[in-house]
Amino acid sequence: MEQRQHPAWLAGALCVITTGVNLQAPLYATYARADGVGVMATTIAFSFYVAGVLPVLLALGGLSDRIGRRRVMLLALALSALGTALMMAHPHVTTLAAARFILGTGTALMSATATAYMLELFGGARASRAANWVTASTSIGFGLGPVLTSLCLMFQESVAPPSFLLHLMAVAVSAVLVWRLPETVRQRSGPLGPMLRLPYVTRDGLWFGGAILLCWATTGLVISILPSALAVHGLSRYSGLATMLAISCGLLFQPMARRQEPRHAVRLGLMILVPAYAVLAWGAWSGTLVAVLLGSLAASSACYGFVYLGGLAGTAEAAGAEKTRATAAYFLMAYIGFSVPVIFTGLLADRYGTATALLAFGLLLALGTVALLGRRMPQPADFAELPTRPAEAFGKQ
Repeated sequence: MEQRQHPAWLAGALCVITTGVNLQAPLYATYARADGVGVMATTIAFSFYVAGVLPVLLALGGLSDRIGRRRVMLLALALSALGTALMMAHPHVTTLAAARFILGTGTALMSATATAYMLELFGGARASRAANWVTASTSIGFGLGPVLTSLCLMFQESVAPPSFLLHLMAVAVSAVLVWRLPETVRQRSGPLGPMLRLPYVTRDGLWFGGAILLCWATTGLVISILPSALAVHGLSRYSGLATMLAISCGLLFQPMARRQEPRHAVRLGLMILVPAYAVLAWGAWSGTLVAVLLGSLAASSACYGFVYLGGLAGTAEAAGAEKTRATAAYFLMAYIGFSVPVIFTGLLADRYGTATALLAFGLLLALGTVALLGRRMPQPADFAELPTRPAEAFGKQ
């Protein structure tokens, strides 16, 4: 009976770590207003998450093979708690940048370890179930954090709401449970896998990577800029719900994406993305909450459903024997989209207003989508044995 509980303990830890990532998202506008800075400052602070993620994923992907899965997970939990504690102690934009960097580092350590650890706890014969547990727990966590904070803000405005303390308590409980997990890595007599895994780019991989870049840029905008846009209408407390819809609900569309050819799944996702963003942006500009929520849900179907899985399948097929490195390149482009376009949109928002910035982003999004849809489609690929989260892409040997 105890052995069957082990995967659930790890899944709980994954959910807790990812819950901390976007826990502060509904407060971005509050931090900016208190510090007297604009949208660009918060988008730069938001993008420090990527600065923490990429070096770890590319340079320390084999760390858990050397020091053990359990130790890496405990370190990830400690970094998650540190990020939240910093925001409780000093709730300012400069602290947000440091916290986002720390949270990115912790999430990357978790991602490079989670799938391998879950698979070892379940046993190799249950690989698909292990991947599903990682996918579900992390997807729920990324969206749960902002929802918890939004719920707290509905009862009382605060720069350090009770959701922060709840997260720290959950980290403590998870750390105890992870400490009780068995260590699955044993001393190896042969050579270990490489720590550094450089990306591998193909021509078709660039097409799929361009699609996920556009999608994750949209997600980054929802998380970092939408709170400020909604604050104008007194709706910033609902930005956490929009973030949850934009991230976690994509999981609902993955079964539909798996039933299609990957190239068709990507094209469908791109065709959904632009009108979904149009509805979302109009809702943010006009203060129509229903439009914001519906647009976020529709965008999620593309960003974390059709394009996400279709892009992984096409990238893996085009890479041949270099599937792991090509998938690393795919996520590299995804994280570039998650940060760089968001910063420039924040700059436009400060100089020309939020409405102009949202319109400019929408025009570039439409142009990028048209360019990708107008290109000859790559050859069909298969979804078999594909990762369903970044954790699996960077964790393979």
